[in-house]
Amino acid sequence: MADAPTSPGQGISGHDGPELHVALVGYGKGGEVFHAPLIDAVPGLRLSAVVTGSPERGRAAQERYPGITVYPTVADLWADAGRYEIAVVSTPNDTHAPLARAALEAGLAVVVDKPFALTAGQARELTDLADKLGRVLTVYQNRRWDADFLTLWKLIEEGALGRVHRFESRFERWRPEAKGTWRESGGVEAGAGLLYDLGPHLIDQAVNLFGPVTSVYAEIDARREGVNADDDVFLSLSHARGTRSQLWMSALSAQNGPRFRVLGNEAAFTSHGLDGQEARLTAGERPDAADWGVVPEAEWGLLGVDGRTEPVPSARGAYPEFYAGVRDAVGEGEPLPVDLHEVVHGLEIIEAARRSARTNSVVALPGR
Repeated sequence: MADAPTSPGQGISGHDGPELHVALVGYGKGGEVFHAPLIDAVPGLRLSAVVTGSPERGRAAQERYPGITVYPTVADLWADAGRYEIAVVSTPNDTHAPLARAALEAGLAVVVDKPFALTAGQARELTDLADKLGRVLTVYQNRRWDADFLTLWKLIEEGALGRVHRFESRFERWRPEAKGTWRESGGVEAGAGLLYDLGPHLIDQAVNLFGPVTSVYAEIDARREGVNADDDVFLSLSHARGTRSQLWMSALSAQNGPRFRVLGNEAAFTSHGLDGQEARLTAGERPDAADWGVVPEAEWGLLGVDGRTEPVPSARGAYPEFYAGVRDAVGEGEPLPVDLHEVVHGLEIIEAARRSARTNSVVALPGR
């Protein structure tokens, strides 16, 4: 296992360091729901600017966060970059790498939404550039702070499952009618489809728990009418340590499987349903609420063997911890909340998955 995610409750309150000014590039769902509220809730960070070409979105941002500057283009932000310490890129997938590069070159620390880039090569170039310039660069892998993932992490770390040999993980939905968004109607070259949308989350969690992957088998399909990008994906990953991860992501799941089913040689852990933080953010709730991330007992996962299972008290979900980590990395020189080598490896896995699906074969990852 990699270094553990920050424990819930650490880093959010009691910050005495300098206030860092953040410019958010993009104010679609990602910027409005997943980034702006978290930045605003973390002491030591100030959401100071938003870049959007939509006057309507710009007005919505100013109404919710009075006093921010709205820039109509990224060129306007780069010309004014000296006012800010951090840029957050939350734009369509194929713009992530070029905008991250431009932000680094403008002198800013950078947070990039997933996917970090469309290829592992692009990701390595960005990593090298950040190292050369001595600037912070990290990726918004918020699902490391899901309540069920934090719970599973703790169980594995404590040895409650014994040696884990199989990890099953699912993001499944029932959306038989496509909405016609760029994520569905676009092509792979633009980063559309579930493998680029949900795949970075599922892959990142598997790699974070069980380490590097040596080979990949994949089934990737576009099943709904009018959809060009993949909407039904299965991945089987073989980890160097012996664990096998099986990952499902689908828009055509009329009955969802368990979110996690994790099998060890002493016990198993199962959980159902998605972490509730996304729904609360979508509803406009503030992530610094006293009950943020609390999971009702009825939704706790089960640990044990058939006939002898018991509910496991859930860890609290903690998305704000990511931005507390960004604050500390930029302001105090602390380690990154998400290290880039695991993210680059995740993109290697996505590339191997596409080769596997094209050739109907198991694809080995070079050097692993």
